[in-house]
Amino acid sequence: MNTPDPSTSQGKTLVAQVTDALRSQIAKGRYNPGDRLPSEAQLTQEFGVSRTVVREAIAALRSDGLVEPRQGAGVFLLERSAPDRRPFHNVDLARVSSLIEMLELRTAVEGDAAALAALRRSPGQEGKLIEAFDAFRTCAAAGKPTAEADFAFHVAIAEATNNPRFGEFLEMLGPALIPRRAMVENGGEAALPAHELDRLVDEHEAILIAIQNGDEDGARSAMREHLRKSQTRYRSMLRTAR
Repeated sequence: MNTPDPSTSQGKTLVAQVTDALRSQIAKGRYNPGDRLPSEAQLTQEFGVSRTVVREAIAALRSDGLVEPRQGAGVFLLERSAPDRRPFHNVDLARVSSLIEMLELRTAVEGDAAALAALRRSPGQEGKLIEAFDAFRTCAAAGKPTAEADFAFHVAIAEATNNPRFGEFLEMLGPALIPRRAMVENGGEAALPAHELDRLVDEHEAILIAIQNGDEDGARSAMREHLRKSQTRYRSMLRTAR
């Protein structure tokens, strides 16, 4: 089993380790352009990780322009092009610096997204936003993972801006959007204490209410406050993890 070497991967999540291992294999010529990569099940066995980790590692390689999934056929290695510094290619959420960088960027972009959503949302988009919040709150109350529902809530806000670039921005960030998911090595998500989870629900609700009220400044302020508090939460989580 080709498990990542812990002596050379301190501070990295399993997703980052597997991604780096596959990049190394590609660079050393194990796979040639046009070759089909091993199946998800084979990679899971080779690296001793979950399917979720393998999927996110493949997604990272796809973002780098190294591979291309083909429906019903598998994942294939693409022709190598000139080096291109792609956005967010080196984000490692096990590092405090990357974590804070991403949250600061999100604060700037998503603050205005919430403000635009307050002004431009359609009734259907508002309904979708309410559904996303209710799903998030339900998961939190039941003690279930909330990262996917959290992501859906932010995507619903981006869509309610009626500017497709906001949604594209969130898709480009991918796992980096919800750091507590990317911080865990097994493809799960870092658990928040109950009181912090309650605060997180309250912060999302404040954003929702401001958008529903058409309060442009209030929505912007609520989103920025939420993401600033997230910086404090994740700093604390990283300190605890160490």
